[in-house]
Amino acid sequence: MTLRINRRHFLGAAAAGAASSAFPIRGFANTPMTMQAAWINDAEFIGYYIGMLNGYYAEEGIDLEYLPGGPDVIPESTIIAGRADLALTTPDTTIKAIVDQGAPFKIIGAQYQKNPIGIVSLASNPIAEPADLVGKTLAVPPVNVISVEAMLALNGIDRDAVNIVPYAYDPTPLIQGEIDASLDFTTNVPYTIEQQGVEATSFLLYDFGFTIYNDTVVVTEEVLAEKRAQLIGWLRASRRGWEENYTDPDGWPPRFADTWFDGTGRTIANEIFFNNAQRPLMETEGGFFAMTEEGIEANLTALAEVGIDGTRDMFDTTLLEEI
Repeated sequence: MTLRINRRHFLGAAAAGAASSAFPIRGFANTPMTMQAAWINDAEFIGYYIGMLNGYYAEEGIDLEYLPGGPDVIPESTIIAGRADLALTTPDTTIKAIVDQGAPFKIIGAQYQKNPIGIVSLASNPIAEPADLVGKTLAVPPVNVISVEAMLALNGIDRDAVNIVPYAYDPTPLIQGEIDASLDFTTNVPYTIEQQGVEATSFLLYDFGFTIYNDTVVVTEEVLAEKRAQLIGWLRASRRGWEENYTDPDGWPPRFADTWFDGTGRTIANEIFFNNAQRPLMETEGGFFAMTEEGIEANLTALAEVGIDGTRDMFDTTLLEEI
């Protein structure tokens, strides 16, 4: 048995989805603006689809071009190359690029207040907390090794006590017992596994000290200076899209079955599960995309554990104050 469909895997049965998602889709308004998503079309981005469908971006004077992500897409590279005005990223890669390479990025919002990535294991061989990883084999996508190392360090666990092996976004080795756990999106992969008749369990890295955002909204300093009003409009329209989504989280995914979700190889039931599972990781008192001083400090503290020394000025909360 081979599973080919999860958050970070887009092969085989998803090929048709790759073809369909390769086409950017535009809204209808006046001033062009392009956003780069962090992954393929799924419920992770449904608020933006609703924003385009309901004309929220158009009402802000934005003609939005939406670029899907994928395994070969590095969102930060897209905005550096000028192919998009903003991108959804992970703060660890963004801040590391600023620190190590002097990349001119600013983080202007955060979709996920709590990062959805976590440790997924089988209920028959549960990994319930970081200490349970000692002596176990954990599959981790190369891009996320730094996150796992941070979580281990934060919990006083020797990196060498865990056998970390590469992960190719396919839970089949976990189901077949070839590994003990994997790192993946907890909002989605446990459901995918359980569709194969195997019960899964998971925990968030966030809940064990790796307190970072995810799908941070990132722009270059140049775009921030030149398109500030548009960016504020984008944030406002996107917030409306997410607010509308959660008026009917079970009802919205089926409406995109023949458009955004067509050909991805995943069921609409999976997208409904995803849409509900991610809700508590996104909602915050300040509204969607909010970044508090405490949240920013938590990001910086967690990243410092792995030698990424970010600073407060890498975040700009002033746009959110205007929406």
